[in-house]
Amino acid sequence: MVLGKIVSVHGIKGEVKVFSFTDPLTNVLDYPRWTLRRDNEVKQVEVASGRLQGKVLVARLKGLDDREVARTFAGFEICVPRSQLPELSEGEFYWYQLEGLKVIDQAGQLLGKIDHLFETGANDVIVVKPCTDSLDDRERLLPYTEQCVLSIDLAAGEMRVDWDADF
Repeated sequence: MVLGKIVSVHGIKGEVKVFSFTDPLTNVLDYPRWTLRRDNEVKQVEVASGRLQGKVLVARLKGLDDREVARTFAGFEICVPRSQLPELSEGEFYWYQLEGLKVIDQAGQLLGKIDHLFETGANDVIVVKPCTDSLDDRERLLPYTEQCVLSIDLAAGEMRVDWDADF
């Protein structure tokens, strides 16, 4: 599971700047071991410390104390096994669980499948792409809100939504 990405170096002691996908941002630091992945390259690292400095998340990795070596870590995705993710409350889902679900409107029409989600300032957005047997060939952006998302059934692979197919 990708939780973030190392984007650059910070300072002169080998620390790295991290773009975190977690909420709050510092939750990525709750995982003491990261699997770093970039293209076909994989590294195992341990987090020595980390902090939020202004709006930037900074991490120190064990054994990394050279700025130039730290620079080579830029572009690596930060991954942890899904088994290490915390259990969620009833009705809560990780984004990866929603990807691939069929999206069906109140009239029973298949709008497509969830390709991915992204965060905006107001609410998260579901990107629904057409699939076999979908109503049409349109990509749709739906708000991930209680008003729009009526139900999620992971076992059936479906999300029911209150959304006008013409919108």
